[in-house]
Amino acid sequence: MKSKTDKIKAKCDLYEYPEFSNIREIIKYSVEKYARNDAFIIKNTMDNVDDSIKYTHVTYEQFGNEIEALGTKFINMGLKNKRVAIIGPNSYEWMLSYLSVVNGTGIVVPLDKGLPEKEIESLLQRSYSNAIIFDIKYIDIIKQIKENKTTGITEFICMEEIEGFKSVKELINEGKELLKNGNREFIDAKINNEEMSIILFTSGTTSASKAVMLSHKNIALNIYALNKSEKFYDTDVNLAFLPLHHTFGSTGLLLFLSNGSTNVFCDGIRHIQKNLKEYGVTVFVCVPLLIESMYKKIQLEVNKQGKTKLIKVATAVSNFLLKFGIDIRKKIFKDILNQLGGKIRFIVSGASAIDKNAAKGFNDFGILTVQGYGLTETAPVISAENIKAIRYGSIGYPMINVDVRIDNANEEGIGEIVATGPNVMLGYYENEEATKKVIETDKDGKRWFHTGDLGYIDKDGFIFITGRKKNVIVLKNGKNIYPEELEILVNNLPYVDESMVFGMPKEDDLVVSVKIVYNKDYKEENKISEDELKEKIWNDIKEINKSLPSYQHMKNLIITDEPMIKTTTAKIKRFEEIEKIINQK
Repeated sequence: MKSKTDKIKAKCDLYEYPEFSNIREIIKYSVEKYARNDAFIIKNTMDNVDDSIKYTHVTYEQFGNEIEALGTKFINMGLKNKRVAIIGPNSYEWMLSYLSVVNGTGIVVPLDKGLPEKEIESLLQRSYSNAIIFDIKYIDIIKQIKENKTTGITEFICMEEIEGFKSVKELINEGKELLKNGNREFIDAKINNEEMSIILFTSGTTSASKAVMLSHKNIALNIYALNKSEKFYDTDVNLAFLPLHHTFGSTGLLLFLSNGSTNVFCDGIRHIQKNLKEYGVTVFVCVPLLIESMYKKIQLEVNKQGKTKLIKVATAVSNFLLKFGIDIRKKIFKDILNQLGGKIRFIVSGASAIDKNAAKGFNDFGILTVQGYGLTETAPVISAENIKAIRYGSIGYPMINVDVRIDNANEEGIGEIVATGPNVMLGYYENEEATKKVIETDKDGKRWFHTGDLGYIDKDGFIFITGRKKNVIVLKNGKNIYPEELEILVNNLPYVDESMVFGMPKEDDLVVSVKIVYNKDYKEENKISEDELKEKIWNDIKEINKSLPSYQHMKNLIITDEPMIKTTTAKIKRFEEIEKIINQK
């Protein structure tokens, strides 16, 4: 008889996929199997004139050849076993550089493209980087860093051609010549699957950010687990929206490369809907804030057209027919699906909790929408929903090769989420003390990572997050409030772009407060003043309070139309925001 754990694992073991032990094996497999498929479609524009747009199609075969050429040249330049930093927005050259370093040259150090010069310089010092590959947009910063001579950088390589610097294109051509002459140093390079191959900095100031050490094994076995749980096709088109310097973005792109899918790049958050249609995107991995915003826009359009009741009836009929295996969603929701490009079939949400109404709404329209969960330290995915295991509000089941437990649970079963598996990082670079705080090794040799997230596991094994341990508002009476739970309720209000619930210090206690960034268009379309809008928001907050225990009532309101301070994965920097609010009092 199968145990409960075995039954849960079976629900994450849905598809066949080979198990590879390193990233190079994954890329080699795809290059051979999907040689003629487009790995990337790259948009080229001249002076932003629409009719001058041209698209470059890069096949898997070409991609594989250029990885080998660039890697060969890197080794020829003396970069074998060196640290190579990469900085720039998502691009073909970014991913090409990443794989050319990690698959045989040395250790790759992806840097956040949003950092100021001093922080970039500091991270280059902390990682002991020997080379940097940069987008041309960073030329002024790079020139200054080069002039300062405070880092160990000896090679400055631009992703585009610019006078005074080596370019990726130039190095590829030189690498091809080396390959022609029989140089196999990169091709034959041995990969140690379990040693540090990637240094990733967590968000925060340079002094507070920690350098996460990941191996090939961490990434490769996480991709294997994802392929066992979710189905992707070589006909899929993925919009690479999440920043590649973040493990959610880079592992996500590697996941699609492992399936022979085509990858395209977003022109910016304002152009997402246009890009979805332009490329015929079928799969979109993004953050909840964006998904919820898209869903709200669809709802507003439905309301504007007076079709709210019609859509409700159509949804009820459709869901009834699905019970008998009859799926009419693509037909009856065609107009809605066309707003999203018409071909999208799968949305993956990560980085934070998604509103269950948005997730259910998209699933009702026929777009499989699942929630995933993980951290940089877990390469990144710990758990996820899949087509056979969806429970709205949850983060699904652990990956097939991951185990999860709840530590120090309270009377409600809420405690810290702790995970073990081959995806758990090696540790924090040059920070043994911080590593020991988050990783414990049990008597069986299993390394358990303490996520810092609070949650519980329901009777069926689904994991639910209640909030970040460090974000919990602890009142004087001992009551705990999880701000993320309240934010989901607030974010449902039609005029809310984003919100943050926090404890405002007052005497020797905290007042549960909420800061709301309202939608400017809503205010203008309804022709109301900010004071009138604030009154409306207060009334709606009071209605939400009625559904909550008295100690959770939000009693202080701040509204603004200015976006909050966020990380590059759209997470609100709470402590910076709270400090800003307190200083403005």
